[in-house]
Amino acid sequence: MRGPADSQSGPRAAGGGGDDRPLVVTLALDDDSQERLDGLRRAHFPADRNHLPAHVTLFHALPGEEVALVRGVLAEEARADAFDVRVGEVQRLGRGTALRLVAPELDALHHRLLRRLRDELGEDALTAQDRQRLRAHVTVQNKVTPEAARQLADRLEVDIAPWTARARALELWRYDGGPWSPEESLPLTPRP
Repeated sequence: MRGPADSQSGPRAAGGGGDDRPLVVTLALDDDSQERLDGLRRAHFPADRNHLPAHVTLFHALPGEEVALVRGVLAEEARADAFDVRVGEVQRLGRGTALRLVAPELDALHHRLLRRLRDELGEDALTAQDRQRLRAHVTVQNKVTPEAARQLADRLEVDIAPWTARARALELWRYDGGPWSPEESLPLTPRP
């Protein structure tokens, strides 16, 4: 997702725990994959609801006042090697359509992050959604009729050939009631 990846820190990166807006954690992909996913989202997501670029959400609503702790956990886990992710299997969402992302390294990274965040923030600090096992995907259409979603999923199953993307960073955002504000991008360690 574009935003914090464009610079090492956002406008609030030096800020602290006084901001209680929820934190969102995403996985950034290589530029070519991001552009491709953004194009699909622009083409199929209702324009009046499309406030964000395409994104892979790892955590949806971490406690904003714990930004320093969350940033520290992400910084430590970002020492992991960058890895490849398989993109392209169509996921039907009922009133939307997504493309699934698959990589054992992604599952392992999310598991480590979840364990660390549970240990350091406490189980009650995580929402039910954020305590769940990761089902990584990029939503390219949402909040449409079931028929429109079914038609797009049928078309994408024919038109989209799965591809390999490169996971390149963990990104930290603030939820602003629709759009997100960038906090920081933490690059994964490039592999030779």
